[in-house]
Amino acid sequence: MRILSNDDVQKVFDADECLRVLELAYKEYASGAAANRPRNHTYFPKEDPRFEGFRYRFKSQEGGNVSSGVWALRITSDMVGTEMLAGGVKRRRLLPVASGHRYCGLITLYSLERLEPLAIIHDSYIQKMRVGATSALGIRELANHDVTVAGLFGSGWQAQAHLEYMLSVRPSIQEVRVYSPTAEHREHFAREWSTKTGKRIVAVSDPQDAVVGCRIVTCATAGFDPCFDGAALEPGTHVTSITSPDGTAMRRELDDTTFDRADVITVFSKEQIHHDNQIDILGPVERGRKRFEDISSLGELLLDPSLGRSDPEQITVFANNTGMGLQFAAVGAFVLERAERQGLGHEVPTEWLLEETSP
Repeated sequence: MRILSNDDVQKVFDADECLRVLELAYKEYASGAAANRPRNHTYFPKEDPRFEGFRYRFKSQEGGNVSSGVWALRITSDMVGTEMLAGGVKRRRLLPVASGHRYCGLITLYSLERLEPLAIIHDSYIQKMRVGATSALGIRELANHDVTVAGLFGSGWQAQAHLEYMLSVRPSIQEVRVYSPTAEHREHFAREWSTKTGKRIVAVSDPQDAVVGCRIVTCATAGFDPCFDGAALEPGTHVTSITSPDGTAMRRELDDTTFDRADVITVFSKEQIHHDNQIDILGPVERGRKRFEDISSLGELLLDPSLGRSDPEQITVFANNTGMGLQFAAVGAFVLERAERQGLGHEVPTEWLLEETSP
């Protein structure tokens, strides 16, 4: 069995290959060639006396697909709470309280044929890229092809991946307007990524400036409240969000107006909507504006593009509404294969983890 760090993962990671294996996995899931358990959060019932407002949380998700040949279990052992940013913006925060001021997030891969564990992989880099790649598939399938100006909410870890992947699937974009509540962060992000991408990345001080005139609007934040007023969306806009209620906190990036105005709503997982009571997505259904059957999953859309945009003036929404263990199986399998070829990571005897009597 091989143990891989985030540094090992980055040495073999390929953004295009990540997009390819995820697309295949989502198609397999929609057609019955994959399985997934909905993401689960379990909180310890008491706050940690060392950190006011923070509690221990164990998060887990698992899944597998035929093409990867593996089952993945992704866990994070977290100290989680909230913090207030500029302007009273509330966001979720994880504290690095493991040894050495670190975090604990692990992906374990199991062989679907031999049952045994194949790898333990740090989850952080794969976590970042699989979310950005998934949102990019939504943009690729739903956004108009001639977009030149986009808006981006967020200037952190996830925003980086979303910007990279957005530009890869819509290279016509020449300008991206970035808003986040801390001026220093958004301005630094704009300078850095203008240099990296060769595009015009502009920091804006008003959230509506990242919406008006933008035919793609992407939210990649850790916030609790809607990023913008959906009344400002112009016809033909495609909107992405990565935050919805998760069963423990009523977080959301899009307001009711955005969902009500959407002509097409696609989500990553329809199952997770009910599992976590995602009232943001369920809102249009409960208000009689949409039928639940009218909402499609990304896998269904990839198999049947007719479920997507049918008119350039439509407003489309892709709610990247959960994480799936299935994603870590697909991406983890290709990362492991390349790492084995290059001899990266540390090997431990697999027999240490196998037993002679039945579980």
